[in-house]
Amino acid sequence: MTETISYAYAVARDDDGTLDRALSGLPGVADASVHLVRAGHRGELVVAVSPVPEQDFQESALRAHLEDLDWLESVARAHHRVIGALAERTTVLPLRLATVYLDDERVRQMLDARQEAFAGRLSDLTAHTEWGVKIYVEAPAATDRPAAPPAAPELSPGRAYLSHRRAQRHAREDAYRDAEEIARRVEDAARHHAVDRVQHRPQQGELARGPGENVINDAYLVPVGHAERFRADVLRAAEGLSGVRVEVTGPWAPYSFATPPETEPTRRAAP
Repeated sequence: MTETISYAYAVARDDDGTLDRALSGLPGVADASVHLVRAGHRGELVVAVSPVPEQDFQESALRAHLEDLDWLESVARAHHRVIGALAERTTVLPLRLATVYLDDERVRQMLDARQEAFAGRLSDLTAHTEWGVKIYVEAPAATDRPAAPPAAPELSPGRAYLSHRRAQRHAREDAYRDAEEIARRVEDAARHHAVDRVQHRPQQGELARGPGENVINDAYLVPVGHAERFRADVLRAAEGLSGVRVEVTGPWAPYSFATPPETEPTRRAAP
């Protein structure tokens, strides 16, 4: 029989006792059923958990799995699916991907020990959602191989090539300047609506999907009543400058704003 441990998705408040219904039949990580672990002294605080094979979440195994993009995507999709189902009904505090405990009792102990911090953060985040704002520079990179320059009688092929390179580099520099200006405009527009902001590292490689170089990757915490104006004002701030693209995504559960102090699990599968 395969030994299992408890995979924790998120902390939430279940004031009316309806979250079990929201999770009924919903597959979690490894297609396991999801259930709630309740705090001992404040029964409205819960953690959504499911059993997962211990062998897949031991430190050495997890390190290998994190190099497997298909496995990682499958876990991430299940993780976010559970959090999304909870967020449709209540405010949630998403936990980090692959947060595991030895068993449900360890989850309960963590919840009892941190309940005041969790309750306070849930109150702070009520009626707020997260919005992502990414800015991309879309001008051709200076290292790209330029197209063959048009024939110019007054220039040798070598000089024509260098002239084309110079123009390409200048276009790139102009795009970066425009990106700086748009970033300033976006910050000014967002400030009128958002109550908090987290600046993430720009995405690269497999995470940077779509054209262009990601140069800004921010998350904003926005009151629900300001969401549409936030989105419209941020997108309007990007108008009028070429070579730069602004992407606004959301609303999301408050992933970037969720973690109160001292929420480390009793045992983590990886550092």
